[in-house]
Amino acid sequence: MRLFSILIALCVAAVLYLLVMQREALLSFAGADSEETTVAEAAEEAPRSVEEDGTGAGEARVVSVMAIDSLAREIDSAVVTRGRTEAARQVTVRAETAGQVISEPLRKGAFVEAGQMLCVIDPGTRETQLAQAEAQLASAQAGLPEAEARVAEAEAALEEAEINDRAASQLSQGGYASDTRVAATRAGVSSAKAAVQAARSGVEGAKSQIQTAEAAVAAARKEIERLTITAPFAGLLESDSAELGMLLQAGSDCATILQLDPIKLVGFVPETEVGRVVVGAQAGARLATGEEVTGEVTFLSRSADAQTRTFRVEVQVPNPDLAIRDGQTAEIAIAAAGAKAQLLPQSALTLDDGGALGVRWVDAENTARFAPVTVLRDTVNGVWVTGLPESARVITRGQEYVVDGVPVKVTLEELTQ
Repeated sequence: MRLFSILIALCVAAVLYLLVMQREALLSFAGADSEETTVAEAAEEAPRSVEEDGTGAGEARVVSVMAIDSLAREIDSAVVTRGRTEAARQVTVRAETAGQVISEPLRKGAFVEAGQMLCVIDPGTRETQLAQAEAQLASAQAGLPEAEARVAEAEAALEEAEINDRAASQLSQGGYASDTRVAATRAGVSSAKAAVQAARSGVEGAKSQIQTAEAAVAAARKEIERLTITAPFAGLLESDSAELGMLLQAGSDCATILQLDPIKLVGFVPETEVGRVVVGAQAGARLATGEEVTGEVTFLSRSADAQTRTFRVEVQVPNPDLAIRDGQTAEIAIAAAGAKAQLLPQSALTLDDGGALGVRWVDAENTARFAPVTVLRDTVNGVWVTGLPESARVITRGQEYVVDGVPVKVTLEELTQ
């Protein structure tokens, strides 16, 4: 039994030696290297073309696709953004002084004109304070002529003292006046000058009292003006005005007013599109109610929002009937420079190996090519894109099965534009 195992092992070793070390001689001995095998291998390695094989077997190397013929057209490449309506002005009118409201309130929703009374506060003792300030002003004004008269009297006395001093000096030079008299006249001149200065100070004091009294009168009158709170502009009351009998403090709310004509459309444009928006451009919007409005861009922010990196844009829209309310959702389209674009079905879009968005098209040699595109607008009929030749045969079905350079067999279909 042991001898039989050794013989089997020797036979297996011999077969392996022939297969590995003497393969060519073994195949030659067996007749495997025939002419038919060589021809078959050559035929398997050589590619077949459609012209060489009339049976159609060569067409397996050509991919069948469906495509459309697309032409570029000029379109208005508007910048589209979503936003909201916003009142042109919204102000909460507040009291500037304290007191009790003595006027009947105006109800919210009422339309008020600029300057119309909203709230009236009880004057209390303010009119008495005004009368007192006016009396003090009159008293100060009456004291001014008296002070000016004292100045004139002091100046006359100074002039007389100077004349006496000059006369005494001349007599002293001729020996007709003593030195004592000259000294006395000079002392009189100095005293007169001091009196003039004091009188002039009295005039300045009188004028200062008048100015103080005038300021008190102005403050009292202003305090009385603050008792009547009026509308700063024409608009709608968003809240009731202060109720009769309510005690208002300085800074308390009287009423809130909205100005809705004109109204603003506020949107936020991404930084990739902000360069296409200019102040003064025409814009249109569709409100959530379906209403369509038009206006003009009046503001474009120069500073981006810190969180969204978008720029605020405002469009002013006429609203004479006040039908548009503050805070409505709006889809805003801002006119921008036109561009050549092609309308394609969304199914034509694909990605290349690098993740770039584009489409595959067919060149003049019926070979597939990839073109990166930019989507300008998305509509119900398809997408408007740029980046293709003006006239291009775009693959709409089968683009996922071809790469650049692959020959294709095209079947045309129509695109409804």
